[in-house]
Amino acid sequence: MTLNKLPVGTSATVLSISPSQAGFRRKLLSLGMTPGAKITVKRLAPLGDPIEIEVRGFSLSLRKSEAETIQVETI
Repeated sequence: MTLNKLPVGTSATVLSISPSQAGFRRKLLSLGMTPGAKITVKRLAPLGDPIEIEVRGFSLSLRKSEAETIQVETI
C-alpha cells in the first residue's frame, strides 16, 4: 500500500521509498523517513493535497504525488 491511500489517523511503518526521484528519496532519508520508521497521517488539506504526516516526532507535509512513491504497511 502507498502512503497517499492511508486515511487520517492511521499509523504505518515505512517499507520502501521508490528510487524514481533520487533527489527526493535522498531528502526523505535525510529527514529520517527510513525503512522501518513509524508514521501517522495527521491531516489532509481541504482538497486532499498535501498530506501532513508525523515521523520521528516532527510534522512533514507531502504532495500526493510524492506520497505515492512511499510503500507502507499499516500497524
